[in-house]
Amino acid sequence: MIVLVGPMGAGKTTLGALVGRRLGQPVRDTDHDVEATAGKTIADIFVDDGEETFRALERAAVAEAVATHDGVLTLGGGAVLDPGTRDLLAGHDVVFLRVGLADAVKRVGLGSSRPMLLGNVRGRIKALLDERTPVYESVATLVVDTDGRTPEDVAEEIVTALGKDGS
Repeated sequence: MIVLVGPMGAGKTTLGALVGRRLGQPVRDTDHDVEATAGKTIADIFVDDGEETFRALERAAVAEAVATHDGVLTLGGGAVLDPGTRDLLAGHDVVFLRVGLADAVKRVGLGSSRPMLLGNVRGRIKALLDERTPVYESVATLVVDTDGRTPEDVAEEIVTALGKDGS
């Protein structure tokens, strides 16, 4: 299993699909699992039920995926904040998709509807990057910079660096 982690705007969903296709492996996204379980969007879970409920659903989704999925797994940006989740990732190929503030803001958009970005989007993204980068680095077996690169180029680097390209 290859696990992709990183902040919003790093390209986890896009790169998960590309890496999965390149390797002929299934792709699973824990954010999608949370939405399917709850029967509503993540934004609605935050509004209706609060962040604590979302994080509990996220923990359960990651635990289920790590236990049952064999392929490429993408985690929500905050999933690795949970110590139990970090423990579950030990022993797996974990790729931290590093993105800088300018590229993250461009990719997410200033009019974002993401719950963690309510208010000053640029300021919130910077705070999240500052807070979470050390955690992403602590779980990563591979760090890949995404700034100014095409998704195809980043996917190729991941596959090659992990030795999954048949070489």
